[in-house]
Amino acid sequence: MTESFPFIEIVDGELNLPGDKSISHRAVMFSSLAKGTSKIINLSNGHDVKSTISCLRELGVQIKEYKTSVLIQGKGFNGLTKSYKPLDAGNSGTTTRLISGILITQNFESKIIGDQSLSRRPMKRIIIPLSEMGGIIQSTPNYTLPIKIFPAENLKAINYELPVASAQVKSAILLAGLHIEDVTTVIERTPSRDHTERMLGLSVEKKDGKKFISVSKKNYPEAKEYLIPSDISTASFFIVFTLLCKNGNLVIKNVSMNETRTGIITILKKMGGDIQFVNLRTVANEPMGDIVVKNSKLVNTEIDEQIIPNIIDEIPILAVAGLFAEGDFHIKNVEELRGKESDRISAICYNMKQLGLDVEEFSNGFSFNGEIKVSSPTFESFNDHRIAMAFAILSMLLPDGGKVNHFDCVSISNPDFMEQIRTIIR
Repeated sequence: MTESFPFIEIVDGELNLPGDKSISHRAVMFSSLAKGTSKIINLSNGHDVKSTISCLRELGVQIKEYKTSVLIQGKGFNGLTKSYKPLDAGNSGTTTRLISGILITQNFESKIIGDQSLSRRPMKRIIIPLSEMGGIIQSTPNYTLPIKIFPAENLKAINYELPVASAQVKSAILLAGLHIEDVTTVIERTPSRDHTERMLGLSVEKKDGKKFISVSKKNYPEAKEYLIPSDISTASFFIVFTLLCKNGNLVIKNVSMNETRTGIITILKKMGGDIQFVNLRTVANEPMGDIVVKNSKLVNTEIDEQIIPNIIDEIPILAVAGLFAEGDFHIKNVEELRGKESDRISAICYNMKQLGLDVEEFSNGFSFNGEIKVSSPTFESFNDHRIAMAFAILSMLLPDGGKVNHFDCVSISNPDFMEQIRTIIR
């Protein structure tokens, strides 16, 4: 599906966005493991989270979805049951990597499959530590899906230092560690999203510039109620749109303010963005609040390597901000983008070239400069939801608008994107 986007000059209003995708995945998994009934409010409605729900239903978990909440009847310790068909993770790398940590602890065989895009994404990063714990995992020669997971006789706790910052790898190890009496510790040199440790109330120590996150069976989740704050990754598209729109004024309600997720705000404010946090509070160990955004003149700035893991999902829309900011846009140390739903470095560069810009692509980043020379361009989404939304926002900032091919892939994270846009444009 190709979607056309007209030029927009006014953004004004208030948004309530769906629940954070990362927190939603974890709330569904923890509720499924716990014994008893858990309630989740404001769960993400994206297809990725629906993939997690589908996989857990196949493993015997009763999940009832209502208009504003989800009820999950958890199975308790080692209570999951064998699925007699492959677990289809769709396009969701989070589903695949996190549920693998659970499945190596079960007493039955499982197989995980995914769509064409997910089947190209790297799984070696979880296979190595989970195998070190005693997990038995079989993949393709390239360490991609499909993977088979077999019952393990002797799982053991490990101390594992992450070679690169990855919340998904960290969470897979911690989920496996929930099923082991001895203490498993994950060591981070560079902080990554910390929703798993917050939501489970895990011990976190800082020493010699590193974080030590520890887990054991005593941390096994209990049935409870979860209130999911809105997704700051989803909010980032509307934040940048408002900053760049000629007349922009927007309030986004109840957004996750987790410090491992707000790097995009840090950079945009450094660029000159008028962004304020109000009504700050903490719910279930997760900080949340409202974001107030106003039109601003932006200036490109150096992006510190240390903040990259914090902004990795927001780089497509950050590149759009950089296009309209003063000075050249330049970013490196983002090679992780090549293993996302698309090769996002290549995708961003391809689309920027459609505008007639001077674009340079590196193995670990990209840069661009110059004036926009093409009117009403057609961009490619590469079936990647974040690329699609970023270049939809860009299209609406162009005097003659633009188009995005295969735009329907936005349903992976935010199927209501267009409806949300319509409520705030004038």
